[in-house]
Amino acid sequence: MRTLLSLLCLSLCLSCSKSNDEDENCKFLLNVGVGLRINLNLPEFGNLQSPGNSIRISNEGNAGIIIANTGSGYTAWDASDPNHIPSACSALSANGLQGTCGCDDNTYSFVTGQLLNNSSGLRCSLKNYRVEKTGNSLFISNY
Repeated sequence: MRTLLSLLCLSLCLSCSKSNDEDENCKFLLNVGVGLRINLNLPEFGNLQSPGNSIRISNEGNAGIIIANTGSGYTAWDASDPNHIPSACSALSANGLQGTCGCDDNTYSFVTGQLLNNSSGLRCSLKNYRVEKTGNSLFISNY
């Protein structure tokens, strides 16, 4: 009986495979530890006080972090285009609630993280970070 149970478990484990829906191209970004606290009262973060604005913070995440005030809260995204292998042009520039890849081919929403000009069938969305607001501070993390 034990042998039969062992064989059944082994066959179940071997029959498990990754889903065909998983896109191999969405694995370009590293899972870099992020734990960033910003004070919204500081002048460099003043744009975040108004809805519809965003800022880019370098030296965090894969290619920086973009924080946006959507009007209903704050969102934070990795500034590296997930549809490109990281390169000199794959970093996003922020313009309000949208960001454009430096390779001039992909534009993303900083509200949803979705690709806005998806004419080539790409499936990768921006890498999202958790945002917690306490008083006039934001804590951005992925843990």
